[in-house]
Amino acid sequence: MTPGTLLRWHRHLTARHWTYPHRRMGRPATDPALVALIQQLARENPRWGYERIRGELRHLGHQVSGATIRRILKRGRLGPAPRRADDRWRDFVRTHAVSTLACDFFTVDTVTLRRLYVFFVVEVGTRFVHVLGVTAHPDGKWVTQQARNLLTDLEDRAGAFRFLIRDRDTKFTGSFDEVFAGDHIHVLKIPLRAPRANAFAERWVRTARTECTDRLLIFGERHLRTVLDEYADHYNRHRPHRSLALRAPTKDNSDVIPLPTGRIERRHVLGGLINEYQRAS
Repeated sequence: MTPGTLLRWHRHLTARHWTYPHRRMGRPATDPALVALIQQLARENPRWGYERIRGELRHLGHQVSGATIRRILKRGRLGPAPRRADDRWRDFVRTHAVSTLACDFFTVDTVTLRRLYVFFVVEVGTRFVHVLGVTAHPDGKWVTQQARNLLTDLEDRAGAFRFLIRDRDTKFTGSFDEVFAGDHIHVLKIPLRAPRANAFAERWVRTARTECTDRLLIFGERHLRTVLDEYADHYNRHRPHRSLALRAPTKDNSDVIPLPTGRIERRHVLGGLINEYQRAS
């Protein structure tokens, strides 16, 4: 070895002996778990100010100053309460989902290229779908009659709904709105060229096309009505939904999953286009 190596080793030994542990000056950093909690409270409660969040944290056993909360929210790009609460459309729909209906049309072309129109309504809270009718000539009178049929089918449950979301299609006439107004259901018209404002109905159209109508040859109105009635029964009674914790719209959230005993049976829907599975009784 060279003298330079010995001198380098000695310098490193001296540095390690006389170097004291680095200590950060000032107050200790806020616990990352507490930071995440503050940001969570701000996102889930956009109208809460710094002091309101501080009070909620005291109930949870955390002593945090308002200045610390302000600094944490600013670092997380969460502004003051008035600017966090912007009353977004999706927040309104989510809050009133249980009392909201959404309706729309979609089209299906037959094997002879005849265009048929399907009118449906979705119960936003449960995702339950009502296929109201199929026709080649939807006019205001026909659509209004389907609205009356819906309220008749809902019976006493109609009083639980307060809003109906629809687009600005000319088939929705004033008499259509009056049918729902008679049951104290307020009709909400979405903006022009804004299908995302009626996202629940649009999502069902995509599902129905992907799983059903795009995979079948439709021969006429009667055939399409039969197909959609069978598919809607599968959709409402058996098909799991991610927004419902993988339950079907007609299943009770308190259902207990049975023990995996017994033989599994397969049931064909739409001639085997869709399969349903259940335990043999």
